[in-house]
Amino acid sequence: MASTELSAETTSSANRAGVYLAFLQLVFTLGWTTYVIYLPKLAAQAGIAPTAVILVLMMDQAIFTVADTAMGIAADRIASLVGRLGMIVAALTALSCTAFVALPFVAGAGSGMKSVFIVLIVIWAVTSSALRAPPLMLLGKYAARPSIPFLSALAMLGSGLAGAVSPYLGVVLRVIDARLPFAIASAVLLITTLALSRVERELADDAGPVQAAAPKSFGTVPIIFIVAMVLLALGYQLHFSINSAALYLRFAKPNDLQWLMPVFWIGFNIAMFPASLIVKHRGGLIVMGAAGLSGAVAVLVAEIAGGLNTEVVAQFIAGAAWGCMLMSAVSAALAIGHTGAEGRVTGLVFSALALATFARMAAVAGGLQKLPDYAPMLHWAPVACWSVAGAGLLVIAAARLQQGRQT
Repeated sequence: MASTELSAETTSSANRAGVYLAFLQLVFTLGWTTYVIYLPKLAAQAGIAPTAVILVLMMDQAIFTVADTAMGIAADRIASLVGRLGMIVAALTALSCTAFVALPFVAGAGSGMKSVFIVLIVIWAVTSSALRAPPLMLLGKYAARPSIPFLSALAMLGSGLAGAVSPYLGVVLRVIDARLPFAIASAVLLITTLALSRVERELADDAGPVQAAAPKSFGTVPIIFIVAMVLLALGYQLHFSINSAALYLRFAKPNDLQWLMPVFWIGFNIAMFPASLIVKHRGGLIVMGAAGLSGAVAVLVAEIAGGLNTEVVAQFIAGAAWGCMLMSAVSAALAIGHTGAEGRVTGLVFSALALATFARMAAVAGGLQKLPDYAPMLHWAPVACWSVAGAGLLVIAAARLQQGRQT
């Protein structure tokens, strides 16, 4: 009886942690969206040429690529002292929010503050990496392994909801002074982060003593996993951020995009939870692989669709596939890093996402989507990326299942 009550209490605590992480990811992603919406205007005020805005965004992603893994490694080392991680993340978030709030004020001071504006962006980008891998690492360290897929889906729900509302956010914020949304986003994010220490302690208390383990050196599977994650993320970036709007505009008007683009994220949010049940019993790698192949088929249908209804269904399935990929990637990362490297492997997942975003921005900056020789390649690249990564992951998953191992 006591064992049952303890198990129920542990599950309840873990579920609260999942809801908390979902809200944290939602607030953080909306803050990033707000930044992207206002950056062209703020950069112009600070004396930065419009053509350089994409370079600033690429700089952000380059910083994330390095900082996400570095923060994950640091989180692994800090997590042995319960409560310390939450305190450090809160302190870094306070610095991040201070830099973020200052951006519109510094930009408003004119071109003489250009250097200060760039420095603030760098500080914000580096410190905000503390909000991705480190909080999720707590799930791998303290939550019961069978519950991690569901908790990963719950945590990623925040990103999915943010993606769904982003088109409407752009419409709403268009006429609002930047200082207000920057201040509100920072205040909500800081308040949310201050609760991380409490979440960490609840998970640690319910989990009981956790024996520290020395991280093992990376083998073949983690390396293939990260390479596949880069390909999957690149496929997502090219399909959704570059191709999707043009695919819809074959059948719809530009004003309809704010209602059509969220279809992808609706599929993302709905599919993760049923897929988490499969991850629980079969492992994350096999779900990543199957979702990659399913998503490749959906993108192929979206490319050749003959009408709006078919396009909408294909985009919904593509979004569902990406949701399964991302949720199972987090679950697999926590399983692969279960020897004390949860933060490092999860950090590498987020670094892969940032690297793919950087590559997509580089393609846009180079105008590849406008060049006749390269435009078709950008349309078919997502199919290739998801197919190759999906097939490779299924081969690895099958080999591990034959060995009696599940990841």
